[in-house]
Amino acid sequence: MSGGLVVLGTLTLPGVRRSVGYARQFLRDLLPPGHLALDDLVTVGSETVSNALAHTASGEGGRVTVSLLGGGDVYRLEVADDGAGGGRPHVKAETGAESGRGLRIVEALTESWGFRTDGDRTIVWARFRSPCGILLENTDRGLSECSKTLVPAAFEGGDR
Repeated sequence: MSGGLVVLGTLTLPGVRRSVGYARQFLRDLLPPGHLALDDLVTVGSETVSNALAHTASGEGGRVTVSLLGGGDVYRLEVADDGAGGGRPHVKAETGAESGRGLRIVEALTESWGFRTDGDRTIVWARFRSPCGILLENTDRGLSECSKTLVPAAFEGGDR
């Protein structure tokens, strides 16, 4: 289902609450600061990881995997959980309750979203347009044709 997209990064985390913050940082590190899709992508990543931990076996001693793919002018975020006994993500009707709006946020911030199954697992995906395109080379360096910004890279070893 990648459709010409390449994997920019994948991270598997333990099914504990603090993993939400690690997922946010992971996604922030994959895009240059100030990128137009950054805040929406990180917000949706946070929400989908939180949902995986709250509503699936991932939050009961399992794991959650976060992947970011890119190509052309599109990013696709994928969050894979450990299964919810056949339960699948869906947008809930507004009831005035204190919770239950997460997928409404996902729906509002993405071009499209959905899910696919892999055995018991569910992979929620969200698609984001990137008006300035995807820079597939050196994404971990903070290069962006849109922002013209270079974030210093860590020393890469060798004899330098």
